[in-house]
Amino acid sequence: MNADEEQNNAFPLASGAQAHTLRAPVPWKRKITGSILGVIGFMLSPLSWWNDAVVNLPLALLFAWVVGLIYKPASQSQSPSFDVSVIVGYWLTNVLGFVLMHKGAQQVLSKEEKKYSGRELLKDVIVSLLYTALIVVLLKIGILKPISAYFTHKN
Repeated sequence: MNADEEQNNAFPLASGAQAHTLRAPVPWKRKITGSILGVIGFMLSPLSWWNDAVVNLPLALLFAWVVGLIYKPASQSQSPSFDVSVIVGYWLTNVLGFVLMHKGAQQVLSKEEKKYSGRELLKDVIVSLLYTALIVVLLKIGILKPISAYFTHKN
């Protein structure tokens, strides 16, 4: 026996006999990254009553205002282009939220990384459709409008 083997035998690992049954731990960086993705995804998803009013709706309006800077008809009051821009922005925040939440949970909970399936995307799109109906109602009754319309006074 050489010196290295004697030292290994003198101080055996506590799990030496069970080493083949131990599960490899998920790296801590993956857990932290997955947790961050999950929190951001939750903030963008419509899963709590306050997220839409505090996060998604302002982001959708900001998206529509940016579109209005690029595409002038979308900056006009009562413009169908503005309405479409708000809806597209809202959809993007919701679907992105569900995707990030799903990916974050997978990173934290599973051993190997999985692809985001078409079925999961379809489920996320259906939930977003339901919330989109509410946004359309808010657009049609005039609560949501281009930024310039908030500052003009009608006599």
